[in-house]
Amino acid sequence: MPLVKTAAIVLKSRKWGEADRIVTFYAERLGKIRGVARGARRQKSRFGSALEPFTLCHLNLFEKPGDSLFRISHVDPVHPFHSLREDLTQMASAARMVNVVAAVTPDGDPDARVFQTLEQGLHSLHGGGDPAYTALLFQIRLLGLIGFRPQTDHCAACGKTRLAGDPQFSPAAGGLVCALCAARQSARCVRLSRGSLLFLQQALRLAPSLVTRLKATGQVRTEVEEAIDGYVTVVAGKRLPAADFLASAMPV
Repeated sequence: MPLVKTAAIVLKSRKWGEADRIVTFYAERLGKIRGVARGARRQKSRFGSALEPFTLCHLNLFEKPGDSLFRISHVDPVHPFHSLREDLTQMASAARMVNVVAAVTPDGDPDARVFQTLEQGLHSLHGGGDPAYTALLFQIRLLGLIGFRPQTDHCAACGKTRLAGDPQFSPAAGGLVCALCAARQSARCVRLSRGSLLFLQQALRLAPSLVTRLKATGQVRTEVEEAIDGYVTVVAGKRLPAADFLASAMPV
């Protein structure tokens, strides 16, 4: 069994057997992977708290041919992000980030940009500011990276470039739709004000270092959050769980 070393972020974990845990990571070199941590739930486990959600760590893994589960031999925490598990608002936003990554990325398909974006997002949450807004910007950025960039320049259904009236965002179509196509959508569309559309277009086009300078409040914030939440649900194929999933995922 070859040894693999990689930086990784803990997405979630669950109990397995009498004393073990199955842990899902997004690893810099391997993408989304799952590994078994033997004895992780024992009181004197060598893993300690290193497998808690959101933890940035260095992993030593053994890969067994034909087995989808890696064997976790060593975890070295780099940044545990304790504050993200101590404040409910921060925890909810961090949970949204890791839930989205877990739901929309394929197994074993590494993308350094996804890893870096998640790491930057967790650091931004840890640094303070508006947690829900940080999570919103993260989701917009992530959708673009994984090939699901929301269409904001023309009708996502028919291709029409001139849209009369207030724009409407169709999560099912993956972007703006004209009035005629909106009426044909099976699911409800989200009406966007011109300010909301401008914000979304800027968030998609600006470099990551500049996106945080954008501000969204009131109607713009509400409309963009609703549009992105609906679109993430479509891309993931399900509505993602709330932050309380962590209650059963935290190591004991």
